[in-house]
Amino acid sequence: MSGSASPLTTHEWIVDLFSSRAAATGGVVRRKRRDVERYVGIDEFKDELRRRGFHAIENAGQIVIFCNQEPVRSFL
Repeated sequence: MSGSASPLTTHEWIVDLFSSRAAATGGVVRRKRRDVERYVGIDEFKDELRRRGFHAIENAGQIVIFCNQEPVRSFL
């Protein structure tokens, strides 16, 4: 992987993610796990989710973030 460095700091990347329109209105955003690992780190990302009271799930290398404090239920 060539891995170019992000022009954003870890804090700026998190602020940018959660400043999106979908996040700001309590919607859903999606990011590749490898990007979260590269720019923030999974542990710090999980800490930020907890701090905000948000939930996330992962499937096939994609992390889906629910930018609200509502419960997440599975239909299966």
